[in-house]
Amino acid sequence: MAGLYIHIPFCEKRCLYCDFFSQTDSSSKEAFLQALLREMELRSDYLKGEELETVYLGGGTPSQLLPGELERIFRQIDRLYKVSATAEITLEANPDDLTPAYIQSLRKLPVNRISMGIQSFNDTDLTFLNRRHTARQAVEAVEQCRSAGFDNLSIDLIYGLPGQTPEAWESNLAQALRLDIPHLSAYHLIYEEGTPLYRQWQAGKVRAVGEETSLRLFTLLIDRMKENGYLHYEISNFCRPDAYSRHNSSYWTGKPYLGLGPSAHSYNGESRQWNVSSLPDYIRSVGAGEPKIEVERLDDRMKYNDYIITGLRTQWGIDLKVIGERFGAGQSTYCIEQARPYLSNGTLKKTGEILQLSPQGIFISDGIMSDLLWV
Repeated sequence: MAGLYIHIPFCEKRCLYCDFFSQTDSSSKEAFLQALLREMELRSDYLKGEELETVYLGGGTPSQLLPGELERIFRQIDRLYKVSATAEITLEANPDDLTPAYIQSLRKLPVNRISMGIQSFNDTDLTFLNRRHTARQAVEAVEQCRSAGFDNLSIDLIYGLPGQTPEAWESNLAQALRLDIPHLSAYHLIYEEGTPLYRQWQAGKVRAVGEETSLRLFTLLIDRMKENGYLHYEISNFCRPDAYSRHNSSYWTGKPYLGLGPSAHSYNGESRQWNVSSLPDYIRSVGAGEPKIEVERLDDRMKYNDYIITGLRTQWGIDLKVIGERFGAGQSTYCIEQARPYLSNGTLKKTGEILQLSPQGIFISDGIMSDLLWV
């Protein structure tokens, strides 16, 4: 089983914090769509005929595409790829794009999961982040999706905003919980170089929250989600039982996936590949029949480190038996020896051959992963 990711690079406006590849000029949308359909053909053998278990349209803002444009994409997928009858097919969307008419149009497409970039239920936060929807629109979008028959919903939230208090974050979480959505992703605000937010921070116009506040906000997130019956199945992701993101989980569990569109990444177990992060170059190279792609071949050390970093983030953890089979008994021994201090202090736990972060270990996960790497 494999996954397909399609990157839609258009946004109506740029968010303050975003460093994903996107642009606000949609004048080349038709040229992009033609290139995307062509790239599907050119790279249709990348997954070697494996059935698609997941399809994910991300961005950018995929909900900036018209229903007819989305239909063209899905028609090409059906023509060129084998899609499982039970595939999870996700569309990322902005709340203000999800009008009743747009939602009804999605019901006629294969989309069966909507991931909504809400980020906050506080209008002051949304204005600061340069989001284009309001808190009320976010709530209404969730309700309208559910009314139209979309039960498999996910929302994104951001915490750790400048000046954010635990009380304000509690209010955000309370609103999310009232909506009773099956999946929630919550990410700490990051000051990515090159973003407007980073420039404001460097100029002293905003101040990042302190480490103590960050820890308090993360603790509140974990506690409130657990109290309300959500599984903390990956560091930033929470779900009702069996409602985890199958597509994102494929990244963390090492399944192959093909990425299409500018800046999209692909993985087949032996290499990582990524498309050029330029829309004109993407359109030009695909049109010439030679997509501009960089390739990184993976040696055993890189494969082992990928397994540690991705697996330890999740509730499934890492398997010492798998490490021994893939990389040799010596590497399995190395891993458990590196893990011993964390097993002793309770930040890692071992069940049979499985190593997992304990609830306390989640807070220092970066340090634990770093010490288990093959350097």
